[in-house]
Amino acid sequence: MGCNPCCGGSSQSHGKHHHRGEVALLAGPAAAIDEYEMRPHGADRLATPRRWRCSSARVSIMRDGIPYDGRGVVVCDTRCMSAPPELPDVVRRAFDVSRRSGYVSFCRNETGRLLAALAATRSGVLAEFGTGTGVGTAWLRSGIRDDARILTAELEPRLADAAATIFADDARVEVLAADWSTLRDKGPFSLLFLDARQPEDSGADSVADLVEPGGVVVLDDFTPCSSWPPVHEGRVDVLREQWLTDGRFTTAEVMVAPDASVLIATKR
Repeated sequence: MGCNPCCGGSSQSHGKHHHRGEVALLAGPAAAIDEYEMRPHGADRLATPRRWRCSSARVSIMRDGIPYDGRGVVVCDTRCMSAPPELPDVVRRAFDVSRRSGYVSFCRNETGRLLAALAATRSGVLAEFGTGTGVGTAWLRSGIRDDARILTAELEPRLADAAATIFADDARVEVLAADWSTLRDKGPFSLLFLDARQPEDSGADSVADLVEPGGVVVLDDFTPCSSWPPVHEGRVDVLREQWLTDGRFTTAEVMVAPDASVLIATKR
């Protein structure tokens, strides 16, 4: 029962650029943020050889699960995912706040673009548990409709205050310096964004009553795994297994990069 060998065996992503919910004590945090902001698809994509490119040709051969055309060019692969290099203004402001705060723990851009796309399908109240300095919140804000608003909670007051500056003039985003449990009486939510690195707060039992029927729960910080049951560091990844089998939700794991995946769960 091994995880996808190209992605490692970890359930939660451990790259320095995409952790959320903790202050990373790294040398030169501003430089790290600059590097990530300007390379939003990660180093793997930028280092991709020219022959790893999208192609409309018919698949002629499969090697290690990767489709090639007759010229040896990859027809379709996650490394071919494309997105415009420009970031939404609100996301750039969030990166600026993270840079000034010395905080390099935030959702990666691939996850952020998915959040924006999901937010665009929601009305009512969207919620986030674990604001950090607001990068994930900013991605949600870049996609929400006119009939939606966002509540986000951050336990550490310094980070909550920093994130609040991003949305100081935005009536549709409220940042609370509080534990996520304070949001329990403000639901139900049409979308809920959680950090899977805190499994005690991220299980389906903890949040099922906080999501409206048809509402969506998004959990990030997973590493793709091809085995069943999913494995983390040689053990069954109980959190991921529970979400993928919980009868109250229809859940799928979505790969957003070769080394990163998220769970998307829709409440029945």
